[in-house]
Amino acid sequence: MNEPRPANEPRLILYELAGSDPQLRFSPHCWKIRMALAHKGLQADRRPWRFTDKEAIAFSGQGLVPVLIDGAHVVSDSWRIALHLEERFANSPALFGAPQAAAVTRFVNSWADTALLPAVSRLILLDIYNVLDQKDRDYFRATREQRFGKTLEQVVQDQQVHLERLRHTLTPLRHLLGGQAYLGGKQPNYADYCVFGMFMWARCTSAIEFLAADDTIYAWRERLLDLFDGLARQAPHHKANPELPNA
Repeated sequence: MNEPRPANEPRLILYELAGSDPQLRFSPHCWKIRMALAHKGLQADRRPWRFTDKEAIAFSGQGLVPVLIDGAHVVSDSWRIALHLEERFANSPALFGAPQAAAVTRFVNSWADTALLPAVSRLILLDIYNVLDQKDRDYFRATREQRFGKTLEQVVQDQQVHLERLRHTLTPLRHLLGGQAYLGGKQPNYADYCVFGMFMWARCTSAIEFLAADDTIYAWRERLLDLFDGLARQAPHHKANPELPNA
């Protein structure tokens, strides 16, 4: 969706999901775009948004983040934002590696959203609730309990079972990374960020460690944490904040 915005506003504005600490930005989809912006060498005015702040992004015609304002254009949905960035800033490093690679990357994005996200959520759902602003908690509990058909506490029971299922879900990723440094090959691209966003979602909200230190995915995650001068590693997260509750 493209809508005009006032000309005196900053050129790039990104609305991101935040916890009770406005600096804690944990949405996996917003992290995809944080990494994409850094990949492109772009800066944005990053604005905190919470689940119940629907009016704050009503101009986008929908109620979810990320939302990017680029001059006179408003783009929502992480995939559409990535496509917009690739087209709009074609002279900066390519997000997909090559134009025809966008279709394959879209498959990776869909796998992350439909297979990896549900597997991770069953481990961290209650942790997410605990880092939310008080005004968001009732909304989050009601919507997620309706989605799962059980309480948050029931969803995250049997964590060892959920952990084993997640590790099984990660098998294709583990197999690929056994032969190359990144999903993009020798260098990371948007396919890496689609998956990495899910790991940042967990890192920002939960103390649970999903990966063994000798896992090839662990080494890949470490490399991505260090990208762009440690952008992701330095971001506020659960383990860096002793005031946040333990899992």
